[in-house]
Amino acid sequence: MKTLLQKSFVILLLMTSAALAEIKTEVVNYKEGNTDLEGFLAIDDQVTTPRPAVLIVHQWGGLGDYEKMRAQMIAQLGYVGFAIDIYGKGIRPVDPVERKNLSDFYKSGNRALFRAREMAALEHIKKDPRVDPNKIVVIGYCFGGTGALEMARAGAPIVGAVSFHGALTNPNPQDVPNMKMPVIVHHGAIDPLVPPAEVEQFKTEMDAAHIDYAFTAYGNAVHSFTDINAGNDPSTGIAYNEKADKRSWESLVNFLKEVAPF
Repeated sequence: MKTLLQKSFVILLLMTSAALAEIKTEVVNYKEGNTDLEGFLAIDDQVTTPRPAVLIVHQWGGLGDYEKMRAQMIAQLGYVGFAIDIYGKGIRPVDPVERKNLSDFYKSGNRALFRAREMAALEHIKKDPRVDPNKIVVIGYCFGGTGALEMARAGAPIVGAVSFHGALTNPNPQDVPNMKMPVIVHHGAIDPLVPPAEVEQFKTEMDAAHIDYAFTAYGNAVHSFTDINAGNDPSTGIAYNEKADKRSWESLVNFLKEVAPF
């Protein structure tokens, strides 16, 4: 019997135009300083020329099946999908308390390390001969959504950044002008984990710096609205929303065609 995640993968693959592509996957070992990191790469094995790449920053549990699914969906579109590792090889917390503590470690007091882990992944993938180093986009979900924005604030040499239901807090507002690339935020309109004040502060910072950004709030959607394993009870604050999931994915597909065509 297929798991919910597997069913979601099948459904979402049907939304792509290249659902019959032969996808090859690889475990990718790389480093940030002395720290071993383990990513996951997916690519259409039939493509012979360098293609744009999409970095995928994981949720609070670390790189897992969800991010691998998204990497394969990206590869089905003809891009190189690279799910990156922030926590370190083998660090994949399961307990919710451990997940919160670890994700907070990066979000609350170690944004510099967060950025360093992302930049290590970027530098690694740019050296891959199958990748066009001038057309790299970063996306992320939940914790990873924060990461996608953080990479943009760091002024990374990427052509776009997309956050899906990520936190919008920014302890370094002076870095916002570094966001020279287009940015898109997909947000649950009734997400209790990202309060309205946080949303307004984010928009204020972006507007003040004249950033090229789009902010979409999906009605009736709470946190984790793209994750089918999040359940279906919005009253918990965390739940899947099929419409928001499909619409945000379609938005991403169009965004990739705009900023990283091939």
